[in-house]
Amino acid sequence: MKILAPSPAELTRGRAATPIAFIRAIAAGYRLRGMDPASALAQAQIPPALLDDPDARVTAAQMELMSGVAMQELDDEALGWFSRRLPWGSYGMLCRASLGSPTLEVALKRWCRHHRLLTEDIVFALAQRGGTATIHVTEHAALGELREFCLVSTLRYLLGYACWVVDSRIALIEAAFPFPAPAHADAYAYLFAGPARFSAESASIAFDARYLALPVRRDEKALQTMLQRALPLTVLQYRRDRLLVHSVTQLLAANPGAAHTAEDVAAHLNLSVRTLHRQLKEEGVSLQRLKNEARREHAIRLLLQSGKPVKQIAAAVGFDSEKSFARAFREWTGVAPSGFRTKGEGL
Repeated sequence: MKILAPSPAELTRGRAATPIAFIRAIAAGYRLRGMDPASALAQAQIPPALLDDPDARVTAAQMELMSGVAMQELDDEALGWFSRRLPWGSYGMLCRASLGSPTLEVALKRWCRHHRLLTEDIVFALAQRGGTATIHVTEHAALGELREFCLVSTLRYLLGYACWVVDSRIALIEAAFPFPAPAHADAYAYLFAGPARFSAESASIAFDARYLALPVRRDEKALQTMLQRALPLTVLQYRRDRLLVHSVTQLLAANPGAAHTAEDVAAHLNLSVRTLHRQLKEEGVSLQRLKNEARREHAIRLLLQSGKPVKQIAAAVGFDSEKSFARAFREWTGVAPSGFRTKGEGL
């Protein structure tokens, strides 16, 4: 397979946010193999002197090219992290092995299980508790100076693959790491969309367990295209969140009689109003449609399960008058509220 790489013009374009510490870790991988990283640094347009500047940063494209060249020159996709090499194509094999899964949960379980065929130096495990899904990393070997880079890279690649395979942003509840906050801790915000906690017992990422039920949306053709430039998965942030409709629906259902302005809903979900409308549009719905559905479902429950007058039900679902409620209800169901109640009682 032909592997695509950033063009020379791309290398220094954009914000330099990747810590030089990660480039130093790749250079350390060369030293562990008794090899010189000079060629990889040159191709990535990274001056060797930059490695000595702890505050230096490089662009995502430079990091991508440096990593790709190193993986091929070292014949090791793990870049020296583990006790044995992972030949070129190892992580592509993991992607392919879980691609036929029906849901994200099955895909992640397969990934964790199959990763042990590559190495047991670190082991991944998926767990669920109280509506939260967590992927833990257990270390069975000393990772030395490559520990941070190894744990960050493997978790971010797994997260990137998970987002890609279900075509959705997976918002993290937390990303945890078993080492003190590094000087470049601010860079973690670009890698993990959620709070980062350091000095934890083990490395892990946690997210809403509802993501696990999302269906796998990619096929072999899409995988072939992705693998030509797989490394951007480690920095790509998806805009679409396929749980957004569910989250908005839950929020509206909790208080269907409230006004629920776009500003209120967006603030509750930690989104901008523009992002809220855009993502809902991508999912083929609008906030007004979801509000109408929440009102309709609540009105139907009250009509069938309570003896409240229609006027009170109208107020309970957010209408100023019984007349406007009756007009809306007829548009939703084709019958007037009183007629709907009578029909329901006759069933």
